[in-house]
Amino acid sequence: MIDNPEELEDFTPYLMNRIMARYNKGVEAALKEVGVSVAQMRALAVLAEGGPCTINELSVMTVIKQSTLSRTLDAMEAAGLIRREAGETDSRIRKIHLTETGAAAYHAAWPAMEHMRDTMLASLSEAERATLKDMLSRVLHDIRHHDF
Repeated sequence: MIDNPEELEDFTPYLMNRIMARYNKGVEAALKEVGVSVAQMRALAVLAEGGPCTINELSVMTVIKQSTLSRTLDAMEAAGLIRREAGETDSRIRKIHLTETGAAAYHAAWPAMEHMRDTMLASLSEAERATLKDMLSRVLHDIRHHDF
């Protein structure tokens, strides 16, 4: 049990949540200039780097609840950033694809993401950054509920 607020800083999940909230806030303004939200940028990044996927897969990879993601995808589709297509073997399954407009938005927004990452990790050496990434990857592997 935490007895005082300062002890929260020693609770790793709290610290990680604060860091990501600050990161997201930091990129929010830059993403607005490109015309995408943080949630939309997460989807664009997953689709740009991983290719088409189902909403279930995209929900896991973007860390966005399916109901929220569905509304996000509706807005993205209306903006021409993505398209949804029926699956090849099962027409009930919809695959989400990045459009050329979506790829252009991703490439326009990515520098802001990198800049904020570099700001966030400025006090770490390259070796420390690599160690942190390795440690976080191992933590994610240990707590994940999916194979990806």
